[in-house]
Amino acid sequence: MAAGLFAELEFDGRTVQVEYRLLNAERSDAQLIVFLHEGLGSIALWRDFPQALCDAAGARGLVYSRPGYGNSTPRAAHEKWQPDYLHRQADEVLPRLLRTLRFGDRPYWLFGHSDGASIALLHAASHAQSVAGAIVLAPHVFVEQVSLDGIVRTVESYEDGALKANLARYHLEPDSPFYGWSEAWLSPAFRDWNIEAETACIRCPLLAIQGEDDEYGTMEQLDRIAAVLPSARLLKLAGCGHIPQRDKPDEVIAATVELMKCG
Repeated sequence: MAAGLFAELEFDGRTVQVEYRLLNAERSDAQLIVFLHEGLGSIALWRDFPQALCDAAGARGLVYSRPGYGNSTPRAAHEKWQPDYLHRQADEVLPRLLRTLRFGDRPYWLFGHSDGASIALLHAASHAQSVAGAIVLAPHVFVEQVSLDGIVRTVESYEDGALKANLARYHLEPDSPFYGWSEAWLSPAFRDWNIEAETACIRCPLLAIQGEDDEYGTMEQLDRIAAVLPSARLLKLAGCGHIPQRDKPDEVIAATVELMKCG
């Protein structure tokens, strides 16, 4: 896996290296899209989608692997991610990264998937003056049993060995993101996790996308977003699973470009 550039940040009482890539950096006056990956994602796992979206939107892109993921500094062996780990990514890591890279002077767009979608919602709510708009795919705003059941199955697959071998292609230490993510979600303390109140505070344009065949969440996630934020646009995709940017890339790109034009 080819490495990107690295930014040095202070997080959790230590210095961490955050792997990042810039797309279409030469378009200095173009809008910036910040890509926020899923719970087991990384720069590499986005594949070519961020470039395709940025090209279609005439935008620049910032893609990064959160601490613990990809080629970024792995999670410390003793470190247990707590129920607020997504809030900390939204309110600590992302702002520090943007400041370090000097991207805080103009409003930017957020494009998040799954855990990254939840981070996007939280960041948009708490940084209203900085965010131009947000696109969230397979977002989680509350904990569903279907999500927990899917994670249990994923743990079984990982410990059988095949999934771990696959994730090793995309992460320096696959145990780092895998157990950080799975143990946080499956902990009893996480059952009451809910960000509907924060989502209600969002004031920027918002597009929420969900596949009808998502194995980790139901349409109630989108319906609850609409209930607290009636201005949100919803896109419910038939024949689409948990990764809309893979299953329905053309529809996702078209809807995103339309929102950015109107927003």
